[in-house]
Amino acid sequence: MDQLFPTPVDDVDTTAIYAADERAAIADRPWVLANMISSVDGAVAIDGVSGGLGGPGDKAAFRAIRAVADVIIAASGTVIAENYRRPQTPPDIQEMRVARGQSPLPRIAIVSGSLNISPDHRVFDPEARPLVITHAKSPADRRDMLGTVADIISAGDTTVDLADALRQLKTLGAKTVLIEGGPTLNAAFVGEDLIDEFCLSFSPLLVGGNGPRVVGSTHSHDPRPMRLDRTLHQDGFLFHRYLRQR
Repeated sequence: MDQLFPTPVDDVDTTAIYAADERAAIADRPWVLANMISSVDGAVAIDGVSGGLGGPGDKAAFRAIRAVADVIIAASGTVIAENYRRPQTPPDIQEMRVARGQSPLPRIAIVSGSLNISPDHRVFDPEARPLVITHAKSPADRRDMLGTVADIISAGDTTVDLADALRQLKTLGAKTVLIEGGPTLNAAFVGEDLIDEFCLSFSPLLVGGNGPRVVGSTHSHDPRPMRLDRTLHQDGFLFHRYLRQR
């Protein structure tokens, strides 16, 4: 993989370059990083999943970005559609994480108000117990059921309060949180101006259709200015890192 911007560099170490990025501490919450892939014409999935958009470079960037996260947050619909499991972090990256003071694996956190994910889903691994982020009015029976396979975070009364959830994650030791969508969850974080960094991969495909965007919402808000920090390239794929300008 090569770096195109800010200065051209051939054959960069993808894991090392993302690990070296500065992510300054924030007073009351972790640093929030989002990562998504899009086709040239804006599609974020083929046949309902993102895998068809990717390639070897995208997989390398995906692993490198996950490697910096303490917690990986995804909506329950994304966890189900993409068939999430415990993070498949290679041993060498686990060693790097431990040397930085992180746990060997990032922790998965599933956002759901309805708690409609089955406790039998493979994401609920007893050796890598995930978190479930919900609200106080979520179904009590579902909460009790999922509480046997995950640790429950309650944030908000009738809807999930993302800012409160982030504060609670910080008390658990999270310094960097990675958002992996889907588009509705991305929109909620954008709407509350909680995203500090957005990593966006462009796949050299035209997909068509009328599927969701990277950030999908029926509600508009003031534009959030972003600054391009870096662009990497491999096999026609572009990997952009944007930082929020506050």
